[in-house]
Amino acid sequence: MKDALCPTCTAFLGAKRVAFGPYDEVAKALATLDLTAGGLLVFDDATGAQVDHPWPPGHPAAPADGASRAAPAAAPQVGRPRMGVVAREVTLLPRHWEWLAQQPGGASAALRRLVEEARRTHAGRDGWRQAKERAYRFMSAIAGGFAGFEEASRALFAQDAPAFARCIADWPPDVQAHLAWLARDAFAPETAAPSA
Repeated sequence: MKDALCPTCTAFLGAKRVAFGPYDEVAKALATLDLTAGGLLVFDDATGAQVDHPWPPGHPAAPADGASRAAPAAAPQVGRPRMGVVAREVTLLPRHWEWLAQQPGGASAALRRLVEEARRTHAGRDGWRQAKERAYRFMSAIAGGFAGFEEASRALFAQDAPAFARCIADWPPDVQAHLAWLARDAFAPETAAPSA
């Protein structure tokens, strides 16, 4: 994926890709097009999720001008916001709380260590899962009515690259190309680590 500091998206008009890149560049490109006929779909490249255009207030890519774009009042922060710490509720069984209380640094430090260890251990599996979900979100929004959609979905989640390629072979070229890019890590061998 692209640098997280510069989120990117891809816009389709029907099944034709009309813009891609950072959100602000896509907005400029879309401003030059006649969108009155409808059919515009914009997808976040990191998640494959459909996003609204024009970008809604509060969206990271939305312009920060005007009263309608004013940020809502911030709620009081719990935790250590300057360090990036966010407080959330966790529910555990009493035996879990007892074990956590006995760990060096207390429950919060133990949970952070467990999360970091799990992230390292399962990075490959999580990457494959995220790639499949990213590709599925895109294809269900743009290609849900295409011939072979159900078969392509099954092949995607079964990690069957040849069957997936056969199922989408008759789809419009721009949809195929973007879907292949979004699914690039979904078919990685078990021993390979997905790309970031």
